[in-house]
Amino acid sequence: MNLSRRHFFLGSLALPAFAAQKPLGEQPNVLLVLVDGLPSWMLGCYGNREVRTPHIDRLAQTGTRFLNHYACAPVAVKARATLLTGRTTMQLKDAGEVTLEKLLGGVGYACGATAGGTEAATFLDAQSAAKPFFLTAGFLPYATLPDAGAYAQAKLDTFAQEAAARNAARGKEMLGPLLLPNLRRVAAATTALDFEIGALVAKVTQKKLLDNTLIVFTSPCGSLFGRHGLWASGDASDPVNMYEETIATPMLWSWLGHVVPLATRPEMVSAYDLVPTVCDITPAKLPERNLCGRSYLALASGKPLPKKQPWRTTVFAQFGDTAMARSDRYKLTVRNEAQWPGELYDDRVDAREKVNQYDNPQFMTVKAALSAELAKWKQKYSA
Repeated sequence: MNLSRRHFFLGSLALPAFAAQKPLGEQPNVLLVLVDGLPSWMLGCYGNREVRTPHIDRLAQTGTRFLNHYACAPVAVKARATLLTGRTTMQLKDAGEVTLEKLLGGVGYACGATAGGTEAATFLDAQSAAKPFFLTAGFLPYATLPDAGAYAQAKLDTFAQEAAARNAARGKEMLGPLLLPNLRRVAAATTALDFEIGALVAKVTQKKLLDNTLIVFTSPCGSLFGRHGLWASGDASDPVNMYEETIATPMLWSWLGHVVPLATRPEMVSAYDLVPTVCDITPAKLPERNLCGRSYLALASGKPLPKKQPWRTTVFAQFGDTAMARSDRYKLTVRNEAQWPGELYDDRVDAREKVNQYDNPQFMTVKAALSAELAKWKQKYSA
């Protein structure tokens, strides 16, 4: 299945108007910033002290930062498709998917999808308070790396600088003796991205639209950038990996007066939760499809969840014959075991996922419980 970037970013379909239960006047603009290949560990607001990202960090300060947000696939195209439709990778079809753009366009939003800061600014210049907008602003900061610039002499001591893994399948040319120079260029690309995000928020402010604009900043999936001896995303290795660097992605929500500022949320949140959440905060009606996500609007706005509906403790991801279950402590990855072994990590004590506990008898109970949860999820949301 070839699901292109354009297929999920473009096009608008007339869908039913207001859901009856939505309050009148609740029509915030939605600026969805999608940055391909950006792992959460690269940002200052997620603990990085070597790469400067002040504008993105400012979004975290003015809003809510989700500490445990996970992609539903470790590769960009499928992960983006899930993010924009709420469907699992097993459910996605070649055509006819109901995207956020279709949903919001169907209730009167001016919709657009742009690539880079210049296109995004052009779209915003055409907007006014008279009509709400939904903009998917896409960025590809690592597609072509710039010179190291201010990072030319940076030691990047906190970055993993490991030898190329034996199962490296893509991006091997970035590793080895060139790893540190390339990491410096990644740092420069990230700071350049941060400058573009600052300019984007400034444009919204200049248009006097900030007070009614929800800004969502995230990434379809992350990148390893040398960790585990690999460079790119999940398909940088053979077999595909589900390391934290590829599936733990940033998720920032900022909307003055509506989203709690200077807040962090520890709950296990997935990319497949975005569509239900945006539908919860706008007049768009959630499609009557077999979606596995749940709105986390209450988490972002600091409201208590119903006592009988606590938040989940496990999220899932799937790509090809590789699937993952991630709880707040453990991660299980299963594959076609006739060819590839499984993996089980205790991320609380082994955050870099170096010690595979899959065959350790002491983890048999954890392994069995996560395996059962994963099998149930795959069965329920495969169609």
